Amino acid sequence: MDLFEKCRSFTYAKEIMALGLYPYFIAMSGNEGSEAIFQGKRLIMCGSNNYLGLTTHPKVRQAAIDAIERFGTSCTGSRFLNGTLELHETLEHELAKWVGKEAALVFSTGMQVNLGTVSALVGRSDVVILDKDDHASIVDGARLGWGEVKRFRHNDMKDLERVLSHLPDEVGKLVVVDGLFSMEGDIAPLPEIIPLCKKYGARLMVDDAHALGVLGGGRGTAAHHNMTDGVDLIMGTFSKSLASLGGFIAGDEDVIHYIKHHARSLIFSASIPPSNAAAALAALEVMRDEPQRVQRVNEVGAIMREGFTRLGFNTGNSVTPVIPVIIGDDMKVAYAWKALFEQGVYVNMVISPAVPQGRQLLRTSYMAIHTDEQLERVLGTFEQVGKELGLI
Repeated sequence: MDLFEKCRSFTYAKEIMALGLYPYFIAMSGNEGSEAIFQGKRLIMCGSNNYLGLTTHPKVRQAAIDAIERFGTSCTGSRFLNGTLELHETLEHELAKWVGKEAALVFSTGMQVNLGTVSALVGRSDVVILDKDDHASIVDGARLGWGEVKRFRHNDMKDLERVLSHLPDEVGKLVVVDGLFSMEGDIAPLPEIIPLCKKYGARLMVDDAHALGVLGGGRGTAAHHNMTDGVDLIMGTFSKSLASLGGFIAGDEDVIHYIKHHARSLIFSASIPPSNAAAALAALEVMRDEPQRVQRVNEVGAIMREGFTRLGFNTGNSVTPVIPVIIGDDMKVAYAWKALFEQGVYVNMVISPAVPQGRQLLRTSYMAIHTDEQLERVLGTFEQVGKELGLI
């Protein structure tokens, strides 16, 4: 069989394109934070992870420019060899302090953090236990490791205990969960997970890619629950609230030291460019100095959840500024996405396998810089589209 036969038989995306409903890889020609320009149209951006609105903040922009002036555009080497800057180490120190851990390690992307951390820690005699709704990067990190992979039903503590209780005492165990789940906007129940991990001798890693800057005064899920000491490893990304590109893992110093010398995605990848490190550091400083941004993004989330519910939309279990509008059918989601796009609102269309069948949705997410007027326009557009398509 020809290896490329699968490529020729992959027609689903082309069929959607032919209908004019293809929602992916749409090129942006301008970005002003809460609004963006696509195909010559100005749309309210409700599909970004720019939760604090810092990608256009003057301090963040200037920090990136200054870093390029000082260091150039790239380190042209891995952290392990010639690619570590004092700037990287300063960023690591500040991140560790922000999330309440001894040490942190900066990777070039959030994806690489999870690939490198999980695969470095989980060896042949170990087990990694994942929530079934965990991000793909966590799943792939577990696959890269040599250990056994177990999964439990989303946020189902009885099922987590069932999995843990069947594991031998002598094997190493790592439970990995998203703090804020990126598709449906709900939160991992750490007050229940942490006691189970302690009971069965498991370590706990929390992916706070979407929680950093949103929960716990911006410090993440563990801080939100006031349980930072109960979480062994905290992961975060720069491509959301920190307005850059990259990621980090934070924890005890000896654990971070081990990951630093065993994570292949760190050792064999070029280091984060100076401009990205500087932008992330500046964004962290703004988040620390302007706590009203964290407060505002959560206020916006509450306004929109109430608004969608009032209109008759299903927003699932969201309690954050990540708000799904669950429709449950591929074509209905596609037509709704297109109608919203045409009327000036940009959201994300999410179908299987990113979500289970029956949970197909429009993923909406909000920023601290969204105005009340913009929020009203978004809700009004959703109401019009929902009625036209029979969704409400």
